[in-house]
Amino acid sequence: MKRISAWQIQLAASVAATAPSTLPGLRWLLGFALMCGIVAVGLWLGGGYHAGFFTLNQWAAIYPAWCWQWLTVLGDERVVIALTLVFSWRYPRLLWSLVLAALLGALYSRGLKELFDAARPPAVLAADAFNLIGSIQRRASFPSGHSTTAAVFCGVFIAHARLSEWRILLLLIATLIGLSRIAVGAHWPVDVAAGLLGGTLAAWLGCVLARHWSQPAGSLAVHFSVIGIAAFCAISLFLNDGGYSQATPLLYFIGFSTLISGYSHLLRRNFN
Repeated sequence: MKRISAWQIQLAASVAATAPSTLPGLRWLLGFALMCGIVAVGLWLGGGYHAGFFTLNQWAAIYPAWCWQWLTVLGDERVVIALTLVFSWRYPRLLWSLVLAALLGALYSRGLKELFDAARPPAVLAADAFNLIGSIQRRASFPSGHSTTAAVFCGVFIAHARLSEWRILLLLIATLIGLSRIAVGAHWPVDVAAGLLGGTLAAWLGCVLARHWSQPAGSLAVHFSVIGIAAFCAISLFLNDGGYSQATPLLYFIGFSTLISGYSHLLRRNFN
């Protein structure tokens, strides 16, 4: 009981110390979401659901396959969840924002996938007509789940970032992860634009909700539940490469480093 009380006091202190006065990055999220919406609608109206795929897929083929595989696994839900082990204790408010945004993003992505069940490029095009990297997927194309996940994760950090340079970098990372889904032949450009749109709006709404409903950020039950799920996801990175074998070294590094980080944080709390 004393240990739990000490942890609760430390967590409450972290919550109080990281309370943001404002989140100026929220405006960036709305601007980026608007841009993604315009791109998605423009592609659809200009050339239909498959618009822009061949141009971007062929352009991406000039770069090494491992490059796109490394980028695309960064949009894997397991990777994003595992990364929370690095900052969960020090920034509990950030963690809570991410939890809410992730739930909203998952509802958006999975809900629309089931609703539309759109065919992916391998189900529509001949195998020799485009560049395909990794495993073949044929269903549930709209929207791109990896793009949604990337936008959720980067979006929450954009909202909390104090420097514009960091926001620009995070926007670039989310966009590149989205483009990687076209490069590996898993999604159409409209899927990616819609995924980035939904993920960004989920990040915006998650951050807004977290500011007005911050109590769970200081809950040990919430905190350790997320840590447990994150540890499980980190371990799973050693067991499944998601169909992108050339990204295995990166997945191993993320899995190992996040587990070590989470364990070291726990040790420090035990000895404090």
